[in-house]
Amino acid sequence: MSFLTSLPPGWPMIVGGVFLWLLPKRGQAIGALCLAVLSGLLFWFSPVLGEGESAATVSLLGAELTPIRIDSLSRPFGLVFHIAAIVSSIYALHVRDPRQHIAGMVYAGAAIGACCAGDLMTLFVFWELTAISSVFLVWASDTPAAYRAGMRYLIIQVGSGVLLLTGAIIQYVETGSLTFSLFVREGQTLFGADAISPAAWCVLLAFAIKCAFPLLHNWLQDSYPKATVTGTVFLSAFTTKLAVYSLARGFAGFDPLITVGCVMTLFPIIFAVIENDLRRVLAYSLNNQLGFMVVGVGIGTELAINGTVAHAFCHIIYKSLLFMSVGAVLFRVGTAKATELGGLHKSMPWTTIFCMIGAGAISGFPLLSGFVSKSMIISAAAEEHLFWVWIVLLIASAGVMEHSGIKIPFFAFFAHDSGKRVKEAPWNMLVAMGIAAFSCVALGIAYPLLYRLLPFEVDYHPYTVTHVVTQLQLLLFAALAFVALMKSGLYPAEQRAVNLDADWFYRRLLPKATRGGKVAIELVDQTFRHDFLLTLRSLLRLAQRSFSVNGWIGQTWSTSTMAFWAATLLAVSLVLYYT
Repeated sequence: MSFLTSLPPGWPMIVGGVFLWLLPKRGQAIGALCLAVLSGLLFWFSPVLGEGESAATVSLLGAELTPIRIDSLSRPFGLVFHIAAIVSSIYALHVRDPRQHIAGMVYAGAAIGACCAGDLMTLFVFWELTAISSVFLVWASDTPAAYRAGMRYLIIQVGSGVLLLTGAIIQYVETGSLTFSLFVREGQTLFGADAISPAAWCVLLAFAIKCAFPLLHNWLQDSYPKATVTGTVFLSAFTTKLAVYSLARGFAGFDPLITVGCVMTLFPIIFAVIENDLRRVLAYSLNNQLGFMVVGVGIGTELAINGTVAHAFCHIIYKSLLFMSVGAVLFRVGTAKATELGGLHKSMPWTTIFCMIGAGAISGFPLLSGFVSKSMIISAAAEEHLFWVWIVLLIASAGVMEHSGIKIPFFAFFAHDSGKRVKEAPWNMLVAMGIAAFSCVALGIAYPLLYRLLPFEVDYHPYTVTHVVTQLQLLLFAALAFVALMKSGLYPAEQRAVNLDADWFYRRLLPKATRGGKVAIELVDQTFRHDFLLTLRSLLRLAQRSFSVNGWIGQTWSTSTMAFWAATLLAVSLVLYYT
């Protein structure tokens, strides 16, 4: 047992996942579930570092590496990653595609290994493994759009890894250490005399890409809706939360992250409201929720970091639940477009109930998981007297209620009756959604169980009168605003369209600029090539005429002329020689 727990966490899923193709297709899904459960049991019994203890190191090519570091920060992420892998495997039990099972297991195992890495080189290896394995969940849709989105996703994710490797190399050259620890000190900025180091810049950019910071976020809305029904559930759990963990480990208390997080909480609201594809709505909602966590990392106090970890834990579960419920609709109906759905509560009642629980959790309803985690970050902002941050987080909370708490269940299961009468989701999908829904309720009620997992000792009580009343007022106001906008016809109508935001630059502008540049280069090339060839032909004709029998060089010259030119050349040579 001690030998097994001494291996990097997640290894059963990585190693076992590669060999799943040896099993018959029917057994691959069960095999994947068994691997996730086995890995979870091993992780549960793995030793946890106490305060002041250091993880074991190994030497490799002169560098000290720490491949396993399970402490109070990495343990909750490792646990919830295992829960997500198990639930996702149950959700995918009906799938007969070996690519998805293998990619899902390797991806989940790599994410778990990354969050337990104690050095930057180990983190880089698992970081890139998550990118390479997860792209197959996008490509498994087998559509041209999924292939193109997967290529963009892979380029961006691998680019993030290259930045991480660059930062690791710079840090090793400057300090002689690859330890993954805090990169910043109090009061440091992005620019100026007290700016962070070049190594920290590179690592921060790598984390920013994976965490989908503003202007770096579009890979998320581009690729997640293109993945398979089960692939999206896997994707929603690991990549961005691994980035949140990495930020909490390396940049806790870095003030600029507060501003970045506030922007992240607000801008997705507009796009989520006007978006027609419900899986893209959830992708924007994911951005919004990540913003809360980034704010918590930026504040950096014990309460804020606890709130970040708790919110990541709860978010993985309720976001998976929402993606699973919309995925079940897509699986049965064949579309996730709001304009083509509605009235499905009559034929998919269990999926409707589970979706509403997930919507309530992400909105922060009392007695559900989102309430006990999100309020910690908002309270941390209030304790630090960050008034405007507190206001922004409240507005963002109302926005979550609009696009994820109401829009998703309303347009998918209620609204106008689309007339579609389909079967309820398969039993394994219902079981997976039931587990996630039960977890949302359990974490909201038995919140001390969650708080015991957090990195710092918790002295926080979410169910105070002030918290509950404030949150209920906020949610009721958001619901009232939705009803008023719908009744007045001011709510943006759902339209069959693809909304682009910052990805317009590389999906529209860049290809057009490339094509325009190609045309310009070809025009310049043709012009110069034409002129050059004309000039060359003229020179050849001149040379032909000059050296022909009748040309001035090729004709017979007199002896006096030859003597003259020989004397001239001799004189020039003498002058050059003596000067």
